[in-house]
Amino acid sequence: MDINDWRSLTTVVTFAIFVAIVWWAFSSHRKQAYDEAARLPLDDDDQPIAVDGAPVSHPDK
Repeated sequence: MDINDWRSLTTVVTFAIFVAIVWWAFSSHRKQAYDEAARLPLDDDDQPIAVDGAPVSHPDK
């Protein structure tokens, strides 16, 4: 095996890994997790953010 065979094998293996990652990312069983993550910025937090253990009031209250 010379260096070009190794390069070809590396290219094929890397492409197979890329296809597997794309398949995993876009598979239907991940849809619920992505939908939940997409809603996070829009969800209303009931609790104010605490700094050093002390609650911080909202600036608009």
